[in-house]
Amino acid sequence: MKTILITGCSSGIGLNTARTLQRRGWRVFATCRREEDCKTLQGEGLESFRLDYTDPASINTAMAEALSRCDGALDAVFNNGAHGLPGAVEDLSGEALHAIFQANFFGPHEVARQALRAMRAREQGRIINCSSVLGFASMRFRGAYTATKHAMEGLTDTLRLELLHTPIKVILIEPGPIRTSIREKARAHYEKWIDKGNSLWREQYETVLEPRLYDPDPPKDRGELGPEAVTAKVIHALESPNPKARYYVTRVTYVAWLLRAFVPTNARDRLWQRY
Repeated sequence: MKTILITGCSSGIGLNTARTLQRRGWRVFATCRREEDCKTLQGEGLESFRLDYTDPASINTAMAEALSRCDGALDAVFNNGAHGLPGAVEDLSGEALHAIFQANFFGPHEVARQALRAMRAREQGRIINCSSVLGFASMRFRGAYTATKHAMEGLTDTLRLELLHTPIKVILIEPGPIRTSIREKARAHYEKWIDKGNSLWREQYETVLEPRLYDPDPPKDRGELGPEAVTAKVIHALESPNPKARYYVTRVTYVAWLLRAFVPTNARDRLWQRY
């Protein structure tokens, strides 16, 4: 039985991947940020314990727990957890950026580092990092999230190069619009860090950003897929003898890659400004 640790399993991509891999015969450590979500997953038969990227102590405890349960035989890690922070770049304080980098970048990095020690001892393993189409493209009001995903891509690419001489595989998943609760969960971060009342962007926030952010039943984004589309790529990344370095998910991601490769920057800027 292969063993994997997955982060961010309370909903969306993480939850779908954990359930699917368990049905496929994997032993899944489905971690969550909140203890109450872990108890919910335990109730449906998943091995679940707390791992909060923003709490370094919880990372150490969770990794020790995972390695203890499987006697160090951790075959894979899927760094899935992340959150958004909508807002214009000039409204983002250094403190706000540090907070989202801890959750989306520094935390996943530490999970990968600790997993790699065990994988090197066994001379096998796979590190899968969930990036985004925004890991290589950019959109208005997504600057904080985009910065963390650009950083994730750079670090993951470098790690892959450094481990080429080993049997350990390092893989990026790059989803486009996926039906999850990321927008709902981003509201608290927007309210905490963005001072709309004193912003030059107040009108755009109220007419463009907030209608999407607070709509209780938001319309589907163009090309949006369910989390199972990401799970399918994760399965290939885990079970293929020769996984790809990158897996694009949704047509939007493929289009964004083509635009980046073949369309001049100024033309791309005019296109992305519509969104």
